[in-house]
Amino acid sequence: MTDTAIAWDTYSRQRPERRPTNAAGETTWFNWTAYPDHGPGAELLETPAGGRVLDLGCGKGGNVAHLATLGMRAVGVDVSPQQLVAARERWGWTPGLQLHQADAISFLREDREGFAAVYSVYGAVWFTDPARLLPAIRERLRPGGRLVFSQRPPVEGCYGCQASYIPRGADEDPLIVKRWDYEPDAWERLLKEHGFTDVSADVLAAPPGNRKTGTLIVRARA
Repeated sequence: MTDTAIAWDTYSRQRPERRPTNAAGETTWFNWTAYPDHGPGAELLETPAGGRVLDLGCGKGGNVAHLATLGMRAVGVDVSPQQLVAARERWGWTPGLQLHQADAISFLREDREGFAAVYSVYGAVWFTDPARLLPAIRERLRPGGRLVFSQRPPVEGCYGCQASYIPRGADEDPLIVKRWDYEPDAWERLLKEHGFTDVSADVLAAPPGNRKTGTLIVRARA
């Protein structure tokens, strides 16, 4: 197992399971943010039933399973075996859902069918070098297809490749994975440089309360 897979397996064990239902009583739903019942939903993908969509860094599968219940051909990819075990245990019965263990770039390079939409929610787009990942996504998106991803906005002055620390036991050093942080206008430039159009990057404010960190949501078209 790669060091990256070990890191995300460790992260998986620290994360709570998705709630049985959301505030609307739904058993599946889509959430772009770190806050429950907040923000837009699957409509950002602009993909009708029957469309093939790819979740890069699907984690425990809640978002990609929801797309399958909407009739999409929903493909989830994650490097962590532990995450995928949890996803299969909860959502494996869902018609139209496929789950694969792979890193994002390898999966995109091997796929031959293409996608109507590719997305990432605090996932692989945040934790993969965009100079390598964006061309791979662009090649697999069908004409007019959507790329949408969300992540935490950058800390002021901390741009480009950064370190994320995943804690372990009290007597162990944390595991380290790389992430890529940019301001909205920098993401817009990067996407345009790699051939994307109709690009927008905006920070959605946090919901009312004590937490103030919003969510960066980036959208583009092939």
